[in-house]
Amino acid sequence: MAGLLTIRELLQRRILVLDGAMGTEIQRRGLQEEDYRGEILADHPKLVQGNNDLLSLTQPQIIEDIHRAYLEAGADIVETNTFNATGISQAEYDTDHLVYRINQESAALARKAADAYSTPDRPRFVAGVLGPTNRTASLSPDVNRPGYRAVTWADLTKSYAEATRALLAGGVDILLVETVFDTLNCKAALYAIASVLANEEREVGLMVSGTITDASGRLLSGQTPEAFWTSIHHAPLLSVGFNCALGADQLRPHVAELGNLAHVAVSAHPNAGLPNELGEYEQTPEEMASIIREFATSGLINIVGGCCGTEPDHIRALADAVHDVPPRKAPKPDRRTRLSGLEALVITPDTNFVNIGERTNLAGSAEFRRLIQDQRYEEAASVARQQVEGGAQIIDVNLDDGLIDGVEAMRTFLNLLAAEPDIARVPVMIDSSDWSVLQAGMECVQGKSIVNSI
Repeated sequence: MAGLLTIRELLQRRILVLDGAMGTEIQRRGLQEEDYRGEILADHPKLVQGNNDLLSLTQPQIIEDIHRAYLEAGADIVETNTFNATGISQAEYDTDHLVYRINQESAALARKAADAYSTPDRPRFVAGVLGPTNRTASLSPDVNRPGYRAVTWADLTKSYAEATRALLAGGVDILLVETVFDTLNCKAALYAIASVLANEEREVGLMVSGTITDASGRLLSGQTPEAFWTSIHHAPLLSVGFNCALGADQLRPHVAELGNLAHVAVSAHPNAGLPNELGEYEQTPEEMASIIREFATSGLINIVGGCCGTEPDHIRALADAVHDVPPRKAPKPDRRTRLSGLEALVITPDTNFVNIGERTNLAGSAEFRRLIQDQRYEEAASVARQQVEGGAQIIDVNLDDGLIDGVEAMRTFLNLLAAEPDIARVPVMIDSSDWSVLQAGMECVQGKSIVNSI
């Protein structure tokens, strides 16, 4: 297995190449339901075709062959076939009992292929993929219940921890939290990883890659690239970047913005252009490589690869395009105070005064206290809106009261605020003298908050 020190050294010397789309290569093979089932799931009551992660158990040779094709094309890092290999996602197929096996075997397959191509001068690495799951902790799936969540922080951390332990057992060098569309999901993954690694003797690289969903330039959960970075830069990251959803042309400004902020390596693995009306990706390897070479010569990237629609030929072209270009030079760490809601708040030496809205504190407003005591949370949210509209740059939320269940009140109120972009754009000050209430608040907020009264 290649050591972590080696990959950090290599990142200083050259741009590293990530592999391409596992799903695209699987689709090309035209697999049917019986191929996905294999012997393991011959009598399974649900259809499983399309559950690509299962193929690491039922068609391991196909998955290993795909890894080898990308390594042959010039990939330095191959990703495990585990994009949906969490208990939360696999529950849709009633295959959550196989999660540990899927992750461990997927890692072992990638490890076998990487080791076969590694040399002392050219080590190859395995990135254990932790996907976003099929649920979001910051948004409600029910428009009529904005405070409702289909998944909890506890659900996410348990699911991510199980997958992480199995990926480590399979021999990964890196853990890649990928295609992040909700930063709260990502923070849960980072917390789970930290908890698991606390009991590990070896160090593992940590990559995070978000996804910009449309022309708004934001994640699905509403965060800007700067707010996203602010929310996760506390983690000991090897790299941060963006992937999926957009082609390289459309992704460029967001990668550039991230590169101006991040003191770690920056990655990009875009789609092969934008999909056509049939959902197909038509950008040729040469077209994509030309765009990515400009990324490299402009000093934007340290790691590059492909997402949807990219094949080994795309990765070969990308590797050729960047092989003679030096890697991006990271800026020095920003020591200024950085906070975030959906947008970032940076406190600099030139910041004269920061307005904190105190009316969402039970001690700061009799009206707010009455609304919370009566559990009229949606009306209470209007107090927060008035504060932001009046110029508050941070919202202080304190729900300490002997007659109120502080944990439930904090969770309910912050979930409602998250559904209001005009309020959620500013950071939250989670204010309580009760640790359980503080913890409940931190488990609901995707941005970087302030904890008060600890």
